[in-house]
Amino acid sequence: MYPIDQLEPVSQTGENSAPERKQFTSTKNTLLIRLKSWEYWPFSVVYIPVFIYWIWLSIKARSFFFFSASNPSIESGGMLGESKIDILNLISDDFKPVTLFVKRSTEESCLGDKLRFAGLDFPVIAKPNAGERGWGVEKIADVNSLENYHKNSPVDYLIQQYISYPLELGVFYYRMPDQPGGTISSIVQKEFLSVTGNGYNTLAELILANERAVLQWDLLKVKYESSLTKVLEENEKMTLVSIGNHCLGTKFLNANHLINEELTAVFDRISTGIQGFYFGRYDLRCKNPEDLYLGKNIKIMELNGAGAEPAHIYQPGFSILEGWKVLLHHWQVLYKISRFNHRKGVPYMSFKEARMILKRIKTDRQPK
Repeated sequence: MYPIDQLEPVSQTGENSAPERKQFTSTKNTLLIRLKSWEYWPFSVVYIPVFIYWIWLSIKARSFFFFSASNPSIESGGMLGESKIDILNLISDDFKPVTLFVKRSTEESCLGDKLRFAGLDFPVIAKPNAGERGWGVEKIADVNSLENYHKNSPVDYLIQQYISYPLELGVFYYRMPDQPGGTISSIVQKEFLSVTGNGYNTLAELILANERAVLQWDLLKVKYESSLTKVLEENEKMTLVSIGNHCLGTKFLNANHLINEELTAVFDRISTGIQGFYFGRYDLRCKNPEDLYLGKNIKIMELNGAGAEPAHIYQPGFSILEGWKVLLHHWQVLYKISRFNHRKGVPYMSFKEARMILKRIKTDRQPK
């Protein structure tokens, strides 16, 4: 239960009307929440040791962009600017949802026909074709919402079949290019942002009393504007966000206990079928662990390359020292794979190529 004294409902009443809650505030200090849990710290702060290690590895490799050789089939190795649809096209259709690429120049009136032609039904997921950390990802319920998303999107984007499988995981996999088998080094399980009713607090009060949900208040108060005064029944669970992104309040849980030889064999089979891929994280949904071990009912929404993180480190309570240890280990592996490929003839990205990618990203995200 969430004690009512943690909340400060602000009421506005008329002369002949019953009290009605119009605004809600919380006594929870969002700054304190962010400070005490390093999972909310700025990327630039968390990655200070990684940045230093990257400099050292760059000196050894004689290239600041050595990572670009890690996955030869992915632009920049998957560190920045890579196309999601190009990567998905490398994966067997058996393991991915129906995905439609939409150019920003497409006429809004054509969107419905494109979906029908692709065999897609609502709801769908829309996401930028080049983006990171959940930027621009939305669940779309109908044509009007899709047209609005299209109108406001500054970039080309994907429309993806919504997969309702209950288990969402991020599986980190790497393999030396001369080896038939690889390693699963991290599995993160994603727990969607939700609240549970107690029979007397309103939805707004439950959100504001929840440390993860209150950080999303500015978004949630708009999304659930018509339901904020609703009282959830006792033990009634309500999922607030059904997209598994950390920046939208999803809790990341350490699921490394799922790793075994059987699962590694499944991802060896998937990964060896993807030409030029050796290091990265699969973001997927599946029905249950049993199907996962059998390699069936797996739908890969994204495959992230060199820029991917072993995201189990963001489980609440996971120490930052252990997190740094895990991150540095993965950068060491990234270096080894990149150096191996470079010795076999894979070139490193040049400064000119990096500038072009960064310029393209900046230009694409400017409002049209």
